[in-house]
Amino acid sequence: MATHFSDSWLYPVVEIFVVLFIAAVGLITLLIITFYFIDITQKTHTIRRNYPVLGRFRYFFEHMGGFFRQYFFAMDREELPFNRADRSWVYRAAKNSINTVPFGSTRDLRPVGSIFFVNCPYPSLSKDSVTHSDLQVGPYCQIPYNACSIINISAMSYGALSVPAIRALSRGAKKGGCWMNTGEGGLSPYHLEGGCDIIFQIGTAKFGVRDKEGNLSEDKLRAIAGHEQVRMFEIKLSQGAKPGKGGILPGSKVTAEIAKIRGIEEGQDAISPNRHIDIANTNELLDSIAKIREITGKPVGFKTVFGEYRWFEEMLEEINRRGIESAPDFITIDSADGGTGAAPATLIDYVGLPIKESLPVVVDLLNKHHLRNRIKVICSGKLITPAGVAWALAVGADFINSARGFMFSLGCIQALQCNKNTCPTGITTHDPKLQRGLDVEEKSERVANYIRNMNYEVGVLAHSCGVSDPRELKRHHVRMVVENGRSVALNELYPEEL
Repeated sequence: MATHFSDSWLYPVVEIFVVLFIAAVGLITLLIITFYFIDITQKTHTIRRNYPVLGRFRYFFEHMGGFFRQYFFAMDREELPFNRADRSWVYRAAKNSINTVPFGSTRDLRPVGSIFFVNCPYPSLSKDSVTHSDLQVGPYCQIPYNACSIINISAMSYGALSVPAIRALSRGAKKGGCWMNTGEGGLSPYHLEGGCDIIFQIGTAKFGVRDKEGNLSEDKLRAIAGHEQVRMFEIKLSQGAKPGKGGILPGSKVTAEIAKIRGIEEGQDAISPNRHIDIANTNELLDSIAKIREITGKPVGFKTVFGEYRWFEEMLEEINRRGIESAPDFITIDSADGGTGAAPATLIDYVGLPIKESLPVVVDLLNKHHLRNRIKVICSGKLITPAGVAWALAVGADFINSARGFMFSLGCIQALQCNKNTCPTGITTHDPKLQRGLDVEEKSERVANYIRNMNYEVGVLAHSCGVSDPRELKRHHVRMVVENGRSVALNELYPEEL
């Protein structure tokens, strides 16, 4: 009797599960039949019309393919835009983990374009190493900027990045001793809260310093310059990932706060013009630089990705006619393989020159026109490891900017969701649920670690080459593999700096 009583409760439970199972099967069958008739009658997608229901899995597998390749199929040095080996270096540097590897290098030195550094038989001792000295930017300004950091945070707007990401970068930049570029989205409280030096970027839409008609507001410009942390102003002519196209921020990311900071409507796509409406030639560019410098009293330069060079040489000639004080205080050279939150695939893939080609030519033209000491050179574009930074210094850069390197230090996993507001790491999304995982204090420490370890390992390369300061690296310290399989010193490919 007791046994019968103890088992009696099972029968209703089993009946419930049977009913639920039959209902689920019925629902699934109904959905399959519905999708079948939808697919077989629609005329837009051939695969779905020929293979109803089953054809839908094509899109799922296509979407998942990117993730499976990243984790299971791509070799350590195969994946693009950044391979696993480079990302792993950044992750270890940001965590302050052991950054040594066993057995031997997996890097293939045979492909054309590969670079390596030539070690000195008598490398610099640690006791001979020096902390890289400050470089003054803007000697003709009321308030010049004495900058010492080699690696800095490149332009990433609040809007493209989330609040916790901007806050972590700001705090990390202060701890690590580098500057932070606002990007074209204007100056937010989150940029300022960490106390780091700020470079304010003026994009083609002039977000943050525009009037109602989209023109430059001198009052707003003075207000921005009033912040002591804002050290320089950068006029954005173009960006490596989308030359000839203005910034793109989807309306889903334009919150009320972002709209207020930028001076636009909430929820509307923020599409910047292809260029500044008031800058159409060399004279107008130099006039704009002079105007902003006079209003702010601080250094002013411009950012561009190079295509053809004739305009640049004409600008240098015009500077020498006007006088050396008329020159931009710095030039930021972006690479054709630079990053972005959103851009047309055609521009990302096919327009502009990579930094490996444009940087040495720009430096040589500055030398030719005797303006190299007057105009500081900043470069950016996939320079996320010590070797890339050291190469840029050897070719002639004064400073290096990185955006995606710092995103990796925040925890970016290269999920390629930047333009969809669905970033799983909370870096490029405004979804509070996804932002929750990004702890500001923890990630700011990782940003600072990345800066310190980058500077340290660039120094390791410099010491191996026999110089005590990374900025003493020259082109003869670097060799590049050419078509016959042998390597050539960069000073043979490009004239040595004067």
